[in-house]
Amino acid sequence: MKHTDLYIDGQWRTGASGTRFDVMNPATEEVLASVASAEIADADAALDAAEAAMALWAAQTPRHRSEILRKAWDLMTARLPEFAHLITLENGKARADAMGEATYAAEFFRWFSEEAVRADGMITHAPASGARIIVHHKPAGIAVLVTPWNYPAAMGTRKIAPALAAGCAVIIKPASETPLTMLALMPLLEEAGVPKGLVNVLPSRKSGALVDHMLHDPRVRVVSFTGSTGVGRKLLHSAADQVLKPAMELGGNAPLIVFEDADLDVAVEGAMLAKMRNLGEACTAANRLYVHADVAEAFTTKFTAAMAALTMGDGTDPSVDVGPLVNADTRDKVAAFVADAVAKGAKIELGGTAPSGKGFFYPPTVLSNVAETSDCVHDEIFGPVAALQTFTDQEDVIRRANDTEYGLVAYVFSENMKRALQVCERLEYGMVGLNRGLVSDPAAPFGGVKQSGLGREGGHEGMLEFMETQYISASW
Repeated sequence: MKHTDLYIDGQWRTGASGTRFDVMNPATEEVLASVASAEIADADAALDAAEAAMALWAAQTPRHRSEILRKAWDLMTARLPEFAHLITLENGKARADAMGEATYAAEFFRWFSEEAVRADGMITHAPASGARIIVHHKPAGIAVLVTPWNYPAAMGTRKIAPALAAGCAVIIKPASETPLTMLALMPLLEEAGVPKGLVNVLPSRKSGALVDHMLHDPRVRVVSFTGSTGVGRKLLHSAADQVLKPAMELGGNAPLIVFEDADLDVAVEGAMLAKMRNLGEACTAANRLYVHADVAEAFTTKFTAAMAALTMGDGTDPSVDVGPLVNADTRDKVAAFVADAVAKGAKIELGGTAPSGKGFFYPPTVLSNVAETSDCVHDEIFGPVAALQTFTDQEDVIRRANDTEYGLVAYVFSENMKRALQVCERLEYGMVGLNRGLVSDPAAPFGGVKQSGLGREGGHEGMLEFMETQYISASW
């Protein structure tokens, strides 16, 4: 791998302590690269660089920032196969899935190149005093971005692009399992014209201490995190000490509801996408599949056949649909969910046993008759296991769908649009996919409610997460 050191102030550095850690290929269990591990001194150097760079960047015109982001989209789009290959190597996802992520990741640069010139303000008269009310948006400050391993490219660009569009400098702490893709993005940003010091990348095996240190530096004003609710709560505690702006995309427990009037072919296609995109290793993955009893048998037959048609193997093979899970702990957790569900009465329709040999593989698995008390109903599976349950009453399925502390995304399949929209509005989720299994889009405000997070990424709202609103009361 070409880039395995820290990226600070436009330079590649070995790090203050010189320590490194290995990044593994989950398909072969072989070491891909040894990566520099950042320490507190490296974080301070990155903060110094970000502070200096932001002073100049924030003063640039929105059009200037826009054109650089557009250039980044052009460059990344031309190199999608390279990024997809690297994503597959360190994350494990199949080639087609990795290409989808790379394309999605690049699109954030294009979307926010367009949003950079649309931080619209307002001038109006105060009704009582007659004073002018002037409202505008300013860059919030240095942003610390903490990204997960399941989308090594997209979760970074989804934060970098709006921050740069807003006029902020950033420091990225990528997941230790998958830092290579984010490091590989840095030369591209340089080529696009991003100034030195504006974007810094700090892989580290001491993530907690490193991030906590940065969140207590007064120069930091924003923290953006994608990951588990448990870690998100800890970061919010740290962010509270300086009253930082938090943007948190946290865990999910997505219900997928198939009503008796659904087009089953559409429902199966949507369920496959919602369940198996990224091998189920996504907070948006369908975790609980509720199918109306009248169509449960037909849906299960069609869905199981679609799952059985998937080919499992090393994701670098173009014929493979399903790669390995990211590590042994994730695979073992998925296996434990299946064992628990079966012990509580679930029937294995497909899969259910991890293969022997190298790689953290787990096959596409379908479970029917899953009990409400099963662990997989109340926690994220984060793997290729579909847990099917049945229902007969609309009120009951809405109650069951909402019976979770999470509220990221839900999915509804029905040909009765009046009923479907009424159900969507009653679901306690930040996003709902109606007759489709994909909700992620750079142009849409991505985010959840309840324990699934704060703020939104994407859409116009995504840039505002990195801006502060200022109001001036004026007379003239």
